[in-house]
Amino acid sequence: MNIYAIRAIYKFEMARTWRTLMQSIIAPVISTSLYFVVFGAAIGSRIKEVGGISYGAFIVPGLIMLSLLSQSISNASFGIYFPRFTGTIYELLSAPVSYLEIVVSYVGAAATKSILLGLIILATAGLFVPLQVLHPFWMILFLLLTAVTFSLFGFIIGIWADSFEKLQLVPLLIITPLTFLGGSFYAVDMLPPFWKIVTLFNPIVYLVSGFRWSFYGMADVDVGVSLGMTALFLAVFLAIVAWIFKTGYRLKS
Repeated sequence: MNIYAIRAIYKFEMARTWRTLMQSIIAPVISTSLYFVVFGAAIGSRIKEVGGISYGAFIVPGLIMLSLLSQSISNASFGIYFPRFTGTIYELLSAPVSYLEIVVSYVGAAATKSILLGLIILATAGLFVPLQVLHPFWMILFLLLTAVTFSLFGFIIGIWADSFEKLQLVPLLIITPLTFLGGSFYAVDMLPPFWKIVTLFNPIVYLVSGFRWSFYGMADVDVGVSLGMTALFLAVFLAIVAWIFKTGYRLKS
């Protein structure tokens, strides 16, 4: 494996983060802080506790997951789309760099940015509500797996999209609504029986549930199922990326 090529692409992508610090880090942190203020004041005054956890603390894992998913997709999709847009992707494809090294570089950089943002939001949340992490190892594992999985998804979107508008289509119209409806701000047990069943078809439920379990030891679904679903998403996206490079889909035309 060409470590020098991976490091060069990785450092280039990370450097873009520091050049756009306001957009990449500060804006998402401010937006998440507003969620704490609005939901904590408006809803938290009516819902004191969920499963013995204060409502403000209860929504922290969901808010981190919301930012993690959207930023992982956004970072990875823009990272690979921009070389396609400018035409420099052909120089990359003709260089002595394997497809695996390209994916590791771009996905690794996008996942790093998202994890960094998630940790900053976690630290910021501690300023608003008392936090506890019962299972720090599993918290880091879920954070890492989710960031890598949805960075791969973003990489796929960046290859598929043929305009800047399409880059935002999936995150805004699919991922964000699914995250809001995936138990980020409520427990699935609070829903009527019919909607409980419907909610379980939402894949984001398993991500949020497992991540929340790592904090408070409470989950809407079994943590093993959450981990298995996360691994399944990772395998599916890896298979799609492998197919893209095997067929040259939207890379060689």
